[in-house]
Amino acid sequence: MKGSDINNIVIVGGGTAGWMAAASLSRFFEGKSSVITLVESEQIGTVGVGEATIPGIRQFNYSLGIDEIDFIKKTNASFKLGIEFRDWYKPGRRFFHPFSDYGVSLQGVDFHHYVARLREAGAMIDLADFSFSTQMAQLNRFAQPHEQPPSSLADFNYAYHFDAGLYAAYLKKYAMNRGVVRKEGKVIDVNLRDDDGFIASVVLDSGETIAGQLFIDCSGFRGLLIEGALQTGYEDWRCWLPCDSAVAVQTDLFGEPSPFTRTTARDAGWQWQIPLQHRTGNGYVYASRFVDHDIAATTLLSHLDTEPINNPKRFDFVTGLRKKIWNKNCFALGLASGFLEPLESTSISLIQTGLSKLMQFFPDSHFNQCDIDEVNRLHRIEFERIRDFIILHYKATARNDTDFWRFCRGMEIPESLAHKIKLFESRGHIVMYDHEAFKKESWLSIYNGFHCQPQRYDSRADRMSMAELKSHLEKMQAAIAQAARQTMSHGDFIARHCQA
Repeated sequence: MKGSDINNIVIVGGGTAGWMAAASLSRFFEGKSSVITLVESEQIGTVGVGEATIPGIRQFNYSLGIDEIDFIKKTNASFKLGIEFRDWYKPGRRFFHPFSDYGVSLQGVDFHHYVARLREAGAMIDLADFSFSTQMAQLNRFAQPHEQPPSSLADFNYAYHFDAGLYAAYLKKYAMNRGVVRKEGKVIDVNLRDDDGFIASVVLDSGETIAGQLFIDCSGFRGLLIEGALQTGYEDWRCWLPCDSAVAVQTDLFGEPSPFTRTTARDAGWQWQIPLQHRTGNGYVYASRFVDHDIAATTLLSHLDTEPINNPKRFDFVTGLRKKIWNKNCFALGLASGFLEPLESTSISLIQTGLSKLMQFFPDSHFNQCDIDEVNRLHRIEFERIRDFIILHYKATARNDTDFWRFCRGMEIPESLAHKIKLFESRGHIVMYDHEAFKKESWLSIYNGFHCQPQRYDSRADRMSMAELKSHLEKMQAAIAQAARQTMSHGDFIARHCQA
């Protein structure tokens, strides 16, 4: 920020991405002279179904100085301990991906190697029994982690489910109270500078021209600036992630909201269920080459817990990556920067990390190309790491009951992912590359959920006697189960602390 003379910023597009950008920039320029203008049109709808998050959203809200209880009440939020996967490995099977680790390392050896040792010896042991988050989720209970947990067994994280429209409105109020100017209108033209091709201004349907130094493209899939004006290019990843459509609908809340997102595998994709305080979000993400759109909509509607409260809405998309998130003086966020299907709730997280990169490498009027190149490099790496993690969910399935699942089992995968899988199957080693969005425990959750078992475990796990090992694990399991039973129900927790 020091010495920067960039202080006139134009954000094109509202919704979650636009108002997250506006809020962050208003905080970034706090106490400094700046003009931040956001252009949006009430006539242009937003996707608005990114209502499940991962724990990084808590840090984002904290960085803005947002009060958690106020945010939860204003957005009808509920809590999220992780994601339940139904019918992904095989029909009738389920597993849970928690925002927490499993057990604790013993004598410097990762916990799952001891589990592998016991399984090799014939013990029937469930990794889920050693995750506090998973045990709470199975009981439909919730507690906030202690700032200084008495044991690492009680250390866990959480995220939220919230109404995306209410969250955008919440950030809109936050940003406008800090001086962000909102302009109503559609962008009908983009003026480029003759000398270098940078964006000079945007023209609204009212005839007004808005000039700026830095432009943030939050215009959704179409990428009005990053693609429409600058023709940056896009990489299509449907060879690995074949789902290209979704149909979404909202229903009344059925019973008490669960403290997790549910995803259920269907014949040509998967269905989500996201419980908020006042309703439930539902959707079916599918591959249109394997199922007709009308059949997909019928499939979704036939698997709802309660009656719909609105009409189903369809979206078409291409999974992949914009070749540059930052091109000249244009920075793309949200759907304008690329799209990874919402299986692991990464859409809002990628907006957040995109903003983090922009703040870290915030430009001056020279727009140093090496800064831009580094941001693009880091963004690509992050996208590829998440891409591989999501591909694993499809590749590892044992399902062969439909053409879609047979395609997923047989498809070629990126070498970066193939290496990870081979090394885990060989010796239980979890490869971690730079800039991983998901940590070891998340990869372990998916490997374990899809029954990917290592051929051998870390030999250092043999240093502990079998009797001592069994005693350790029995105590761990008992402590976790007891602690989970002592928590209150998710619904009671919300009612007591943060009811909307």
